[in-house]
Amino acid sequence: MRILITGGTGSLGRRVVARAAAAGAEPVGTYLSAPPSAIGPATASVRLDVRDQADVRRVLREVRPDAVVHAAAGRDRNDWPANADGAANVAVAAADCGVRLVHVSSDAIFSGRAVHYAEDAVPDPVYAYGAAKAAAETAVRAAVPSAAVVRTSLILGDGNGYHEKLTHDLVAGRVTGALFTDEIRTPVHVDDLADALLELAAGDYAGVLNVAGADPVSRYELGVLVARRDGLDVSRIPATTTAEMGLQRPADVRLVIDRAAEVLKIRLRGAHEFVDTGARDR
Repeated sequence: MRILITGGTGSLGRRVVARAAAAGAEPVGTYLSAPPSAIGPATASVRLDVRDQADVRRVLREVRPDAVVHAAAGRDRNDWPANADGAANVAVAAADCGVRLVHVSSDAIFSGRAVHYAEDAVPDPVYAYGAAKAAAETAVRAAVPSAAVVRTSLILGDGNGYHEKLTHDLVAGRVTGALFTDEIRTPVHVDDLADALLELAAGDYAGVLNVAGADPVSRYELGVLVARRDGLDVSRIPATTTAEMGLQRPADVRLVIDRAAEVLKIRLRGAHEFVDTGARDR
């Protein structure tokens, strides 16, 4: 099975490529500005700018994949052309080519007012990134009704996730800032998410599916777990609240994963299980 993975140089994309290769599939990762070697050794790659509709069509026609896992995102979270228009371009091209599509979305599409969000929850974003991801979902579902739209949460587990790097940088004093004690999410291990995306790429599930971790934790609590795993001084992690910072951000967003437990073979672990010294690799 040939699978095109957009965003192949990103933290998630690289893992999807690696897990696909390990499972015997034929992954092709895309890159934009990073060198193709960043995708992985001896892995097929192709340059792709998802913001360019013609470029997306060209790549799909050249690669001729059986499925596309759309994991690409803009470097700037406010990059609407990459996060929203890019998803629409990929969806339209996938529809034209008759290719199976698995789209990666985010819990950022929710405000947090409802706290618990199942697959039928209606997006109500409160900031630009969430609005872009909500628009992307609409475009994907309109262009490819058979697509799997995967809503996920904070991604970590291989040591290279944003939250893991941020925790290390805060403890070392390389950056200023703090971790929020009032912002709750359901973090997922990158391998669990990658395996779920590949399982969906090979299947026929259509519609939204929440793929997140089993444990709701605050960003600060998650930082503490990472620090303990990596032998860092927990007391050096600065903490604050979104209210103290005057920020308008989703507060408590917990993705309900009951349907995923029924649909997927992969078991979605919680942060308290997978964030420890021995859980980086499955």
